[in-house]
Amino acid sequence: MWYKPVTRGRGRLVRTCLAASDGSLRMVRFENVGVRYGVGPEVLRDINLHIEPGSFHFLTGASGAGKSSLLKLMYLGLFPSRGSMEVFGKNIGRARRRELPALRRRIGVVFQDFRLLSNLSVFDNVALPLRLAGEDEKRTRNNVSELLDWVGLGSRLADSPDTLSGGEQQRVAIARAVISKPSLLLADEPTGNVDDRIAYRLVRLFEELHRSGTAVVVATHNDALVRRFSHPVLVLTGSVLQTGPTDRPPSATREAIREGTRIAMSTPEDG
Repeated sequence: MWYKPVTRGRGRLVRTCLAASDGSLRMVRFENVGVRYGVGPEVLRDINLHIEPGSFHFLTGASGAGKSSLLKLMYLGLFPSRGSMEVFGKNIGRARRRELPALRRRIGVVFQDFRLLSNLSVFDNVALPLRLAGEDEKRTRNNVSELLDWVGLGSRLADSPDTLSGGEQQRVAIARAVISKPSLLLADEPTGNVDDRIAYRLVRLFEELHRSGTAVVVATHNDALVRRFSHPVLVLTGSVLQTGPTDRPPSATREAIREGTRIAMSTPEDG
């Protein structure tokens, strides 16, 4: 089903044009996975991980711990050196190369370096996944315009990404990742170039997507952000994945949701 935006003025929280995912399949399953580059030491070792439909996880760890490598595994930009890996029920070690693009199309990715196309406008960058999928153009224009308005870029639709600040480019990249209604959303440091107010707003967007059935994994160094939202934490330490505590009481969770809503109700500033 579609979640049409409920627009009550610029900057208000909306249920964006996101579709519920198919909850019948496990999103990601790793069994004793290891990864090495060339002949060097393993950058990830003995990774055991199950990502279920509709789940939300933060992924934390020091720089160089392997967070980006783990996300690359999930979006099939990297393959394990050993172990078993399944994505959407497909054993990747046994999958044919021609089967991989269809799996990747079900995954939304927010890259650290944004990967926006400078020859396309802000609007066209976000619309690209829908157009490649053959979506109706009128619906595409409506959905893209409303989502960009929600992330505070409604006045920059025709601009080139090169004219935007780093924080604005990050918001365009996030909008492009979520507009395609992914079954799985992977975000690598999505709040690294914005202030805390915008960061909370973006996590609220991810939570709306999560509530619609999408599995969400957010890699972040922002400990305050992790503490504010009550979601399971995956911790990479010494190339090994552990489950971190989620010790925030329900009252703290409710306060985070209230504060996130208050943030979303205000108009974002340039990031």
